[in-house]
Amino acid sequence: MIYNQEAEQSVIGTLLLEGELAKDVTLRGEHFFDQRHRLIYQAVRKIERAGEMVNLVTVTTELNKEIQTVGGVSYLTDLAGSIPTTANLKHHQRLVLDAYRNRKTKEEATRYVQNPNEETLDQLMAQLEDYRGEGTVSEEATTYETLIEITRELKNPPTDGMTGFATGYKEIDDMTGGTQGGDLIILAGRPSMGKTAFALNLAAHHCKNNGSAHLFSLEMGRKSLFKRMLSCEAGIDGQKWRTLNFSREDYEKCFTAVGEIADWNLHVHENARTVADIRAQVRQSIRKDGEQKPMIIIDYLQLLASSSRYERRDLEVGAMTRELKLLARELGVPIILLSQLSRGVEQRKDKRPMMADLRESGNIEQDADVIGFLYREDYYNRDGGEENEVELIISKQRNGPVGSVKLEFVKEYGKFINGAHL
Repeated sequence: MIYNQEAEQSVIGTLLLEGELAKDVTLRGEHFFDQRHRLIYQAVRKIERAGEMVNLVTVTTELNKEIQTVGGVSYLTDLAGSIPTTANLKHHQRLVLDAYRNRKTKEEATRYVQNPNEETLDQLMAQLEDYRGEGTVSEEATTYETLIEITRELKNPPTDGMTGFATGYKEIDDMTGGTQGGDLIILAGRPSMGKTAFALNLAAHHCKNNGSAHLFSLEMGRKSLFKRMLSCEAGIDGQKWRTLNFSREDYEKCFTAVGEIADWNLHVHENARTVADIRAQVRQSIRKDGEQKPMIIIDYLQLLASSSRYERRDLEVGAMTRELKLLARELGVPIILLSQLSRGVEQRKDKRPMMADLRESGNIEQDADVIGFLYREDYYNRDGGEENEVELIISKQRNGPVGSVKLEFVKEYGKFINGAHL
């Protein structure tokens, strides 16, 4: 239904009958299809913002010469007189929003059909997600409800001491409490530092602990990613995939790992290109499978495309990180976003990365809850750095300490192992 006349009349009639309820309504004028109802509602809003009482007299006065356009005083009186109870206001408000959402969806779909191409498809998907939100009226929790929720958490602390999803690395978990639901986590580094390998290790550990992981790969194909995971789980040198020169033991370990990974709740997506694509696929999977502990990993930020046009790339990147932060909060899941660093780090004597090195940073620093950098000294100093040692530098953590953790990186397997805290 793209127009619900009865719901629109009920909302307007309720406000005319009991003007105080205007404070509880979140509708906008454009949500009404009928021009008469739109004009009346705009008058109600104007009166309410001015701090005056909303009733038949004040609305009629505010409408002034437009009173005849909306059907005259008799129409307003009939609307108010047709309301047996004001208890259904929220339900009827939702029906008005549903009709608006369906109406706008139809318009966007028609526009796409008239000019189908990749750009208009991206715009269509982005708009559909925006309109989906228009149909949701959520109530804020009260102070009492929030405090009760906190006390319940205190009375029933997690047995493993983790408030988030365990990463599998003790020192990291001690600092962060795990990857927290609702957090946008930036994992950055220069090429060949092991960002993708580390992200795959996080996904594997989460899946082994009965979680689900959505991995969006914008750079590497799904077969290549699965080969990396098999090398890590089976302990097979990744270089052997180039020739498939496996020993009998390699074959046995590989097929065992295939069976284990097949049981994981792991989703690898290689066709998503925008935040709207990611949002749609994750929402669909959560609704369809009822996933309780999903984790989202995106590899990587600079390859994401925006559904809108911006004058500068940094503004575009900033808009995407903001969308991802809002998505993390909306779904209550951690989003791990891999990011490249600018070449500026190569010009410094101390090449340990800093937040200023984030490429096309925009609002990345502002939107991220956690920012971590991977750094390998032996990459720059083959004689001075400890071989296979990787430093995870947590430069920002909104609700926790910052610092560094040393990990061991077994490059041939793409496997990270716990190291010593710095």
